[in-house]
Amino acid sequence: MLDAFSPGTVVHDGLALHTRSGGEGPPLLLLHGHPQSMAMWHRVAPRLAEHFRVVMMDLRGYGDSGRPAADAKHLAHSKRVMAQDAVAVMRAHGFDQFAVLAHDRGARVAHRLAADHPQSVSRLMLLDIAPTLAMYQQTNEAFARAYWHWFFLIQPPPLPEALIASDPVRYLTSVMGSRHAGLAAFDPAALAEYARCIALPGTAEAMCEDYRASASIDLEHDRADVACGHQLTQPLRVLWGEHGTVARCFDVLALWRERAQHVSGDTLPCGHYLAEEAPDALLAQAIPFFKLTPPRSTT
Repeated sequence: MLDAFSPGTVVHDGLALHTRSGGEGPPLLLLHGHPQSMAMWHRVAPRLAEHFRVVMMDLRGYGDSGRPAADAKHLAHSKRVMAQDAVAVMRAHGFDQFAVLAHDRGARVAHRLAADHPQSVSRLMLLDIAPTLAMYQQTNEAFARAYWHWFFLIQPPPLPEALIASDPVRYLTSVMGSRHAGLAAFDPAALAEYARCIALPGTAEAMCEDYRASASIDLEHDRADVACGHQLTQPLRVLWGEHGTVARCFDVLALWRERAQHVSGDTLPCGHYLAEEAPDALLAQAIPFFKLTPPRSTT
């Protein structure tokens, strides 16, 4: 679906990370969400490439990137390590500073990326998330019912991964189809790509480890930031779907203003999957936001 973008592989700490890149202009990294791949950007990436050098990557454990082995502390799937992957990918493409547009799990990686590597991230736009720590701390019945997979995936192995692996496409369609727009919001070719990737060996385990990390080591990192008063210093714009669970259960702007110094935000007329449900509305926000301060390049 992204054939106009050149494919590539970046090896970081022995793990192969699948990428695609294209366009001209300041560098912009796109990070996808769960249970998807970089294919989720197919409705916005071509337009973004008219203004930016777009780099997309499949997060470790997703798409066509490598699946690291699980470890007892879930370090290999921590957002800190995924953020290091992102820095390695952008450096391999010739950029030491860049902007980030990220959705869902990728937005959690982007949050950690901006916190750990402030010199690398010039500005960022996060789609349909509140800070991970706040979402766990403020979980209520409505959130738990809608985001049931948060609590299913973190259960001890091997039960959740075994259940997913027994019918991965059913898991995929259950998670994505239960949101505001149902499965009708997705291009059939995109759904086929998500189905192909989720069925790859090791994906079920990797997805569980991603969420186990978010409920353990990632929270440790977030609590350390809060304890020392560390906030993001880059311009941050957050967007969320007016029909989504995040909007219904959390005060998104207020929570991000606790974690970042320069925050703005708005709702879009859609549910959780902004880039696929409301691509034109997203582009109308993203293009002017990312044009404000072009990042530096190493090339």
